[in-house]
Amino acid sequence: MADLQAIADAVIKGDRNTVAEQCKAALAEGVLVGDVLEKGLIAGMNVVGVRFKANEIYVPEVLIAARAMKAGMELLEPHLKEAGVKPVGTVVLGTVKGDLHDIGKNLVGMMLQGAGFKVVDLGTDVDAPTFIAKAKESGARIVAMSALLTTTMPQMAAVVKAVKADGLAVKTIIGGAPVTQSYCDEIGADGYAPDAASAADLARELV
Repeated sequence: MADLQAIADAVIKGDRNTVAEQCKAALAEGVLVGDVLEKGLIAGMNVVGVRFKANEIYVPEVLIAARAMKAGMELLEPHLKEAGVKPVGTVVLGTVKGDLHDIGKNLVGMMLQGAGFKVVDLGTDVDAPTFIAKAKESGARIVAMSALLTTTMPQMAAVVKAVKADGLAVKTIIGGAPVTQSYCDEIGADGYAPDAASAADLARELV
C-alpha cells in the first residue's frame, strides 16, 4: 500500500528522488491524486512551515524541502487537472517597484504552493498597474507584496490604493524585513505576515 506519510517525510527531509518515486507509486496504486497532494506533499510542507516558524530549521532547509515538493508537484499536475482538483486559490506575488530582493518572496511562493495555492510570481520591481492587471487576468483572490527596503514600502500603499480604487475583489497581504503590522494597518492592507510560513497561514485564513 502506498505510504503517504513516506511522501511527507521525504518532503521534510528534502529528498526529491524519494518524493518522486513515492508519488509515482501512489498514483500507480490508484491512490487519489488529491490525497497524494494533501496527505503527502502539503502535509510535509506544513511540518516544514511549523519548524521554520519555531526556528528549528532555516532558509536552506526550507528551500531543499520546497524543491523536493516541487518534484512531486510536477508529477501530480497533469493528474490534478484530469481529476479536476482545483487549487485553494490563486495568489499574485511580487516584490514591489524599486526593490530587487527576491529570496523572501521566493520562500513565500514556495510556502503558498505548499499550502495548495496556485502562485503567479511576477518577480521583482513590480508596479501597481502590473499587480492589478495580473490579478484580473489570473482571477487571483490575493495580491501578496514583499519589500526589503524602507524606501520601497510606500509602493505597497500604492498597490493597496490601486486595488481599492479599481474595486478589485482581492485581499492584499504584505511582508518583508522592515514591514510591520502597524504599517499594514496604516495603509489598509488586509494582512501582514512576519515570515513565509505565516504568510501561507494568513492566505488560507483570507480565502
